[in-house]
Amino acid sequence: MDTVSLGVPQPILDALPEEGIDAGSDMQRVVASWQERINEAIETAESDRDAAGAVADAVEVLEDRHERYDEHVVELRAWGQSPIYAIAWRNLYADLIAQLYDHDDLADEMNRERNARIVEDGIRFSD
Repeated sequence: MDTVSLGVPQPILDALPEEGIDAGSDMQRVVASWQERINEAIETAESDRDAAGAVADAVEVLEDRHERYDEHVVELRAWGQSPIYAIAWRNLYADLIAQLYDHDDLADEMNRERNARIVEDGIRFSD
């Protein structure tokens, strides 16, 4: 399985306030770290299924973080504060998940792995 390349989309960086220079560099460091961890998992995996499992684990963490920041947006708005940074981080995590699914061979294997996990957990959907 091929390694992945991840990046911070320019529209997310452009949406940050000018004083958000630090947030942009933080995002780039976080994305580089995720890319390194995911690629290491892919390279050290014994099979494509093991690699897909490791990436599926990463996607689950990214989804959790996306949900957490999504909840922060509502809370910040309720308190009358600007949610721009929470929105940027939420969008970044959603975009990282999309970037992983843009790798066709990886996406197919991840879908198989995630579906297998659903079945293993005993959750079945009826028609």
